[in-house]
Amino acid sequence: MSAETLHSLTALATLLPAVLLTFRPGAKRGMAFWASLGLALTGTTAQSAFVLRAGWVSGLAPALWVVIAITWAMFLIGAVILRQGWRLMPLLAPYLLLLGLFATVWQHAVGKPLTMEFPTGWVVLHIAVGVMTYAFLTFSAVAACAAFIQERALKRKQPNAFSRQLPSVADSEHLSTSMLIHSEVVLGVGLLSGMAVEWMERHRLLTLDHKTTLSILAFLVIGALLAAKRLIGTRGRVAARIVLFAYLLLTLAYPGVKFVSEVLLSRA
Repeated sequence: MSAETLHSLTALATLLPAVLLTFRPGAKRGMAFWASLGLALTGTTAQSAFVLRAGWVSGLAPALWVVIAITWAMFLIGAVILRQGWRLMPLLAPYLLLLGLFATVWQHAVGKPLTMEFPTGWVVLHIAVGVMTYAFLTFSAVAACAAFIQERALKRKQPNAFSRQLPSVADSEHLSTSMLIHSEVVLGVGLLSGMAVEWMERHRLLTLDHKTTLSILAFLVIGALLAAKRLIGTRGRVAARIVLFAYLLLTLAYPGVKFVSEVLLSRA
């Protein structure tokens, strides 16, 4: 077994307690919750440090592990300062485990080290805001799913053990909107920093490749949803579906493009 595989499996193992905790009825922010959250954050942060030990590489697996670690960090902050944020664990933990499995299966897609022929500050900023945007939108999408599940359970008048663990519809929508605003701001900074990098590298502001086009579409969709929420009160299932659509666009723009270029096309 290679060192890369061993590290990936160890990181996945640190996520299991958080996932298993979601199956325990009447979960609370007790010792088990904080311990599982701390273990997951420690494991994924260590894995991120391991895959980036030689510097940043533009690969699928490293990007996913960094996103997972940052999302856990955001969730930890949310669990501390937000009244109902911790209740997203039943949805967030399994999804991040799934992302970790995906990164483990395609761990050979590590990409290539970046070539820095222009000021590195803009490149670092562009990478950071890209990862932060995806983490914020992941949080928003999970909260939107929670709102969707809760609303469906209320309409059917059939709440179950799983739905009772999630935040209320109002709290879920508040969390989703808050993370959506953050992702819109950070994505806007990312687009501007990308234009700066493009200008320094090729002396043009914009190249409409797949990643840029999908990112711009996601920015417009998120902006339109935020405007609709404020002006006409768009909420519920419609808002949740639009959030998930924006998340799909950003997924295609970041890990999607990496998967196609570094996994599928490399085999062609």
